Amino acid sequence: MKHALRSVQLWGETVKLSHSVFALPFALVAAFLAGRHRIEDGGWPGMGQLLLLILCMAAARSTAMTFNRIVDAAIDSRNPRTANRPIPSGRLKRTAAWFMLGLSAMTFGVGCLGFHVIYQNTWPMLLSGPVLIYLCGYSFTKRFTKWSHVYLGSAIGLSPLAAWVAVHPPSIGVTCLILAATVTCWIAGFDIIYACQDIEVDRRDRLHSLPSRLGPRMALMVTRILHVLTVAGLITVGFEERLGWMYGVGVTIVCVALLVENLMVGPGRYERVNTAFFTCNGIVSLVLAAAVITDLVLQSSRPTG
Repeated sequence: MKHALRSVQLWGETVKLSHSVFALPFALVAAFLAGRHRIEDGGWPGMGQLLLLILCMAAARSTAMTFNRIVDAAIDSRNPRTANRPIPSGRLKRTAAWFMLGLSAMTFGVGCLGFHVIYQNTWPMLLSGPVLIYLCGYSFTKRFTKWSHVYLGSAIGLSPLAAWVAVHPPSIGVTCLILAATVTCWIAGFDIIYACQDIEVDRRDRLHSLPSRLGPRMALMVTRILHVLTVAGLITVGFEERLGWMYGVGVTIVCVALLVENLMVGPGRYERVNTAFFTCNGIVSLVLAAAVITDLVLQSSRPTG
């Protein structure tokens, strides 16, 4: 029993559940925007839908992260920054990791089935397999393309699409696609920043990260372009959904956080990457989700007469 609990603890360290803060808030944003079309529930997503969505998001991310750690174990063992991760260090056995991966995938499937059983929405169940395959596919991209960061961004960019499909599939349209593209640009941008720590290791192992192929200066320029596109996407979403001043405040804070993030890191200056990665991006996702939900609450409380 003690050994099993220790394995679960190490698995939690492996998948870093705290990093769900990057994708989950955007899924909730999409869920609440999609909920506006649910006239039967007063224009809000159902509580059961939100709980199933959170379960599916956590399970899908855990599946993808576990798969990534298993596939990259040999690479991680040669990198001083990652050599002490549970699998390459031998603290978590591969058999235990595979078991956790299977359990996470099954949990995701059960959550998707819940939308069919409870809400008669078959789309999450039908798309569950392709989504997991796409998420896990990221693990191989660094071996053959320098644009692996964009693939990662697009994988996490599925979160608002998936949330919209889960809450109200008939209303999928321009807003949902723009939101997915916005998340893609944001994630790809900060993943490039994070990859700057491993330039020499990636070159040694012939891995295709953008910083190792283009050099840090050009790679960080790509990040800035992607983050400008992120802000443009957020502004467009605000206009498309007619969001108000509270959303504007949230986007302003996001702009400041992204600016600070990009100023904290430069060629040869990587000592603050973790602060830029965790703090600034945590602010981006949480503030934006709070701004959208608060804005929708304020709009719903206005008199209609």
